[in-house]
Amino acid sequence: MATVRIPTPLRKLTQGQDEVQAAGANVGEIITNLESSFPGIKARICEDSGEVRRFVNIFANDEDIRFLQNLETPVKDSDEISIVPAIAGGR
Repeated sequence: MATVRIPTPLRKLTQGQDEVQAAGANVGEIITNLESSFPGIKARICEDSGEVRRFVNIFANDEDIRFLQNLETPVKDSDEISIVPAIAGGR
């Protein structure tokens, strides 16, 4: 199973865990399986259409999936998936 890094705002859904294990052949399947284990997490990551929310970045082994195959990006058991909410700031 791949290791999924959970950002602080979503940890209340993972009982405080900063890393969880999830199975899946691609990032989309990983998110679906996360939802099975941690109900409500997919709605925080994806739009109703299933696409990743624009203010959420997902990295597969430090590469932004938007520049790979998006939700179809293949995942191996040794991979690390990071969910990173975009940060906006002022001055």
